[in-house]
Formats: sequence, structure tokens, C-alpha cells
Amino acid sequence: MSPSPVRTRFAPSPTGFLHIGSARTALYNWAFARRTGGRFCLRIEDTDRERSTAESEAAIYDGLGWLGIEWDEGPLRQSERTELYQAAIEELLAKDRAYRCTCTREELEARKQATIAAGRKWTYDGRCRDAAHGPACGPHTVRIRVPEEGKLAWDDLVFGPSGQDAREIGDMIVRRSDGGPLYNLAVVVDDLEMGITHVVRGADHHSNTPLQIAIYQALGRTPPAFAHVPLIVGRDGKKLSKRRDPVSLQQFREEGVLADAMRNWLVRIGWSHGDQETFAREEIAALFDLAAVHRSSAQADPSKLAWLNQQWIKRLPEEALLDALAPHLARVAGGPVTPTDALRKLLELLRERSRNLVEMAELARFLLVDAVPLDAKAAAKHLKPEGAAVLADLHARLAALGDWSAPALEAVFHEVRARHGDLALGKLAQPVRVALTGGEVSPPIFDTLAVLGKPRSLARIEAALARARGG
Repeated sequence: MSPSPVRTRFAPSPTGFLHIGSARTALYNWAFARRTGGRFCLRIEDTDRERSTAESEAAIYDGLGWLGIEWDEGPLRQSERTELYQAAIEELLAKDRAYRCTCTREELEARKQATIAAGRKWTYDGRCRDAAHGPACGPHTVRIRVPEEGKLAWDDLVFGPSGQDAREIGDMIVRRSDGGPLYNLAVVVDDLEMGITHVVRGADHHSNTPLQIAIYQALGRTPPAFAHVPLIVGRDGKKLSKRRDPVSLQQFREEGVLADAMRNWLVRIGWSHGDQETFAREEIAALFDLAAVHRSSAQADPSKLAWLNQQWIKRLPEEALLDALAPHLARVAGGPVTPTDALRKLLELLRERSRNLVEMAELARFLLVDAVPLDAKAAAKHLKPEGAAVLADLHARLAALGDWSAPALEAVFHEVRARHGDLALGKLAQPVRVALTGGEVSPPIFDTLAVLGKPRSLARIEAALARARGG
């Protein structure tokens, strides 16, 4: 009999932004399903009605779509599956694999504290295990009968042999007193109903797995394979914190990170394939293997993301780059930007020196606006009265130039330098750069002049000259 096709799932809670750790989990599940020819399912765990929001759910869809992680089935919502959970609990009760517990919260806390005071570890003491309470017993929870002996074990696809002694878990609650199912019960029922063969999730769920295995066994079903991936930590080795670290996928997107770079960075946090650093989406789908996921905590290195982003900016096709840049260019220009030949030429020049799309758009600002504000420090440093004469000479020579190309512009610069005592190029180029762009950073000055065009270049140099003469 051939093995069942791989079925993985991503099951986020729509209670906030899409965390990069969750995004990586989704990516791993998607990639594993793609490499094995399986199916990737999306499930929304929205049973926390107070915290779940439509905005957060939309952020999940938007983030996955941006990363190119498409799902084959779903989204399914836990809030629409209550009958399935209740049916499973009734099945457990009917098979005597679960029982009703009338212990109140106050009674449980008192017994717990007494147990701890006696130097013992607390698990539920089984007070109601054999009480045979019926449906009319009054307010109650439902507890699963966890085996009193043996080990609830599995062979984790990342961490290897794992498990916990059953007696250390105790009979845990699977239905609250208000009738609502608890997380571990709902997850098991969902994964069974969806036919999930591989549960790939964060290592913070490792401790939930023994109880879930007990639920599978109580239902008479075979658990899926489990793979727990290490949590992402910061450069200090501590768990990522939204108060201290950038952890929202949307934040990275707004800061000008390309989807290709983000996906590449995320898959490499805790996984490797030889010495290869850059991975296209198709390569991830073809190469990802759970056996190559590291067991140790995975460090999120922002400098590596910046490097990857620059690599992907360099190789992104022109139209795709323009699409990705559009919102950033619009912010800089104060409105939508129609691509021109000059803009396309400028973006080619900026590929090599832009770490992200925000930076790229800022470097393109001088072309998109009518006037650029001069950086005060840059103007004070480079637009000085003693440099006015050479700047005026350059302006006059450029005004007479017919061929406004980079080679012709370079020839004029060298001619003016020679006329002023073989002036260093930087002494002439930097004042012009400040005049054209407002700052000290741009593509090569001849290319910058060529892209901006003759009328605008001359007007800005003339304005800078007036400032230099005025001190």
C-alpha cells in the first residue's frame, strides 16, 4: 500500500500582525508540501472571539500572498467547526476515555498548593476519575483519561526521539465548564478531519504534543508525524520581542524589503542547503527538507537580510522592481509616479547602491520632485564662496554643451578641472551632487546629470551657485 500524500497545514490565530516566526512556519509547511508533491492547507484558529479580528485575518492572507505562499485548501475556521469538537468529546465520554469533573477552580487551587507545599509536583489528582458523573451533575469540565503508565512518545522529524511520561501529564481538561473545547482537543480534531500527515510547527508547541498524542490514542486514531522547528531569536540570543525587535512581516515590507529577500531570509533561519545563500521561490520548493532543519535556536540577523535584499534588488526584472517600488516612489513624490525613460535609467544606476526600496526611492527623489531641499551640513561643507568661481565656470560650460550625455559631461568636468589648477574631481563633483540631489550620495555625477536632464540640472546648479556666493 502506497503512503498517503503529504498534507501540511498552517494554523495561525488572527489576533494581531503576522509574526515572522509564524511566516517562517507557513513557509516551511508550504515548501515541504511542494517538494513532496503534497497539499498545503490553511486553518484560522479563531476560537478566541475577544481577540480575533477581521483585520488580523486579512493581514494573514495579505502576508502569505506577498511571500508567494499559496494554499491548496482553506481557509477553514475553528469558529465554524464547534459541532466537530463536541462530537469528539461525546465520543470520548461514550468510550469512557474521558469523564466529567465537578471540581471547582477554588478546590483545584487549594489541592494544588497543598501538593506543592508537600514537595510534590502537581497533576490532577483524579478526584472525579471514577465518580461516573452523568450529564446532570451540574457545572463541570470534561477531562481526558491519560494513561497512568507508559510514555507518550514520538520520533520528531527535527528533534528526534521525544516524549513525556504519561503520569507527569495527568488527566487534562478538554472541555471547559462553559462547554467550549480547549486548544489541544480542537487541534487534534481539526488535523484528523483535514487529513494532516505532517504537523510542522514551532518548538514552543513541543510540550503540547504528548497530550495531543494521548487524545489521538483515546480517539483510536494514529497521530501524524511531528516536526518542531526551533524558535527564532535575536542577535543577543533572546526570544524575539515585539517591544525590542522588528517582528511584524508588514513592518519589513513597509521598510522596503522585497518579498524574494524576505522569503529567502526566513527559509535560511534554521535551515541550510550546503553553502548556498540565495534561494528563489522555485528552489525553496524543490530543495527544502525537514531533515536539514537545525535543532538549535535560529538567529534572525538583520544584516543578512539587508545583504539578501540588495542581492534581490540587483536581479529583480525591471517591471517587477517598478511595481514593488511604486508605493515608495509615490510617498517620495507626493503622488503616483509614471515610469519614464529617465526613471528607468536611474533605477538601473541605483540597484548597486540600494539596500532596500525605501532607500532606493529616497535616492530617486531628486528626479521626482521639482525642487530638492539642500541638506544643511552638506551645503555648508560643499557650497562655499571660495568654490563659487569654479562652479560658475562649470555652469557656463554646461550651458553651452549640446551633447548632454555622460561621456560629454565627463569631458566638460575634466576641462574645467584643468582650467582651475587640476582640481580634484571630488572638489567639483560634490558641490554639483549637493546642487542636484540635496545631499552627498548619488550615482556617478555624470550619470546623475544625464538622467536629470539639461534644463533642471542647470537650474539647480545656478541656485546652488547663488547660495555659494552668498556664503
